[in-house]
Amino acid sequence: MRLIAIGDNVVDVYKDRNEMFPGGNALNVAVLSKQYGAEEAAFIGIVGSDAEGEHIIESLKLNKVEISKIRKAFGESGKAYVDLNEEGDRIFVKSNKGGIQSKLRLKLDEDDYGYVRTYDVLHTSIYSSLDDQLKKLSESISISYDFSNHFSDELLRRVCPYIDYAFVSGSDYRQEEIEELINQIHKLGCPIAVITRGSNGVVMSDGTNIYHQGIEEANVIDTLGAGDSFIAGFLTHLLNGNPIEESLQAAAYRAARTCEVHGAFGFGKALVR
Repeated sequence: MRLIAIGDNVVDVYKDRNEMFPGGNALNVAVLSKQYGAEEAAFIGIVGSDAEGEHIIESLKLNKVEISKIRKAFGESGKAYVDLNEEGDRIFVKSNKGGIQSKLRLKLDEDDYGYVRTYDVLHTSIYSSLDDQLKKLSESISISYDFSNHFSDELLRRVCPYIDYAFVSGSDYRQEEIEELINQIHKLGCPIAVITRGSNGVVMSDGTNIYHQGIEEANVIDTLGAGDSFIAGFLTHLLNGNPIEESLQAAAYRAARTCEVHGAFGFGKALVR
C-alpha cells in the first residue's frame, strides 16, 4: 500500500532531556507507516526556516519518506513542549499553536492533487487545516482522519461525509457514548469508525460489526505517539490485505512498542541553544 499524509508537523520538546523529537499526527503516521510495511509513504506540510524545521526534514529523509512536495517557509516550525508523569503518560505543557504550518494553512494546487491521486490512502488530522479541501480530495482517494479528542459535532458534520476512516480519542467515554459516537459517524457517511481509549483498548465499527481490541503489554517510558502508531499500524496492515482482526492486533502491538521509546519514533536531537 502507498500512503500519503498531509498537514501537521512539529518538534516535541523534552526540556528535562534537552532534546527535541520530530512529531505531529500527520508526520508520525507517514513515518510509522513506512516503518510498518508501506510500499511508499509521503508527507506534505509546511516547515519553518529554523533548526527545528531542518531536523524535521532530515528525520523524514532518514526514514525514507517522500518529501518532494513539502513546503519550507520563513518562520517558526511547530513546537510542542512535553512533560511525562510517573507512569510515562505524556503531558503537553504548551505549544506555539503549530507554528508556520497553522499560520499559512497549506493550499494544494492542481499539481498536488494529481500527485495525491498516485497514492492509495491519504491521512490527515484535526490539526492540519485541510478540512476545506477534503471534498475535492475525496473524489480521487480514500481519506483517513484523526479527530483527536478535541472535535465537535459541527466538525463531524463537516468532515465525515468525505472520509473513509475516522479515528477518535475517547478514553473518558462511557460505553453508551461510544455507541452514540460510532452511530453518528456512520450516519454522516464515514464507513469505518475507530475509538481509541488508552489503557481500555480500542472499539472499531465497520457499520456491520463491532470489534474490540485490548492493549499489548509494554515497558512504558513515554506514551507520546502511541495513538498515531496505532493509526499507522492499522491502515498499513489493513490496506496490505490483512483481515480487520489481525490489523487491529498488529496496530495494538505497534502502539505498545512506541510506548517503549521517547518521542513517536525516536530521532531525538539536542536542543539548539
